[in-house]
Amino acid sequence: MENIDIDVRVIQKLGVRTINTKAGVRTLGEYIVGDESGRVKLVAWGSKAAALAEGDTVAIKNAWVTAFRGEVQLNIGKNSTIDRIPEESLPETDSIPETMPKAEGEYRPPSRGFQPRSRRTGGGRGRGRRSW
Repeated sequence: MENIDIDVRVIQKLGVRTINTKAGVRTLGEYIVGDESGRVKLVAWGSKAAALAEGDTVAIKNAWVTAFRGEVQLNIGKNSTIDRIPEESLPETDSIPETMPKAEGEYRPPSRGFQPRSRRTGGGRGRGRRSW
């Protein structure tokens, strides 16, 4: 799912780290966030990796969801926005259900970066053509 807008409370900051990906070294911050429906892991990419603190109440716009190692993850990146909202608009941490959604299988959206062309087949010398 893409283009998700959601209001959440940051329950726990799990940390900021760098990882190696096909696109190079990336920075990510991991958080547990929640609302009245439950909790989910939030992965904040790039410049947003350290943008949140425990207890923050925020409106997130243009997020997307992936599945990784059986977990549903909410993701934010360069095109996502984070705006502070009043604390009263979300339940206190103690009142947020501890349930977290599980994912069946893995899903990652298609890469928006470089995608190599497929190899061309046929043509050149070979069957059906004469060599001169």
